[in-house]
Amino acid sequence: MLTGKQKRFLRSEAHHLDPIFQVGKGGVSGTMLRQIEEALEARELLKVSILQNNEDDKHDVANQLAEGTSAELVQLIGHTVVLYKPSVNNKRIELPRAK
Repeated sequence: MLTGKQKRFLRSEAHHLDPIFQVGKGGVSGTMLRQIEEALEARELLKVSILQNNEDDKHDVANQLAEGTSAELVQLIGHTVVLYKPSVNNKRIELPRAK
């Protein structure tokens, strides 16, 4: 579980990122989750855009993405989801220490 300080840090790190995945009308699929997991392993932090034609609740979509990839849901702002998962082989992000 991330602390508030760590989430703030990750939000600032994610600010300049562009969404690299989109959840559309089909919703969250197994293939999409695998691709997001691979991207998280490479990048640790990424954004996913929820398109307007998606009929699911955006909070449900965000939770499905986080649970399906075993990632932390850092933020849901508008229709953009920010996910974080520490990389096993490509550790880049050094989180502030939890007190």
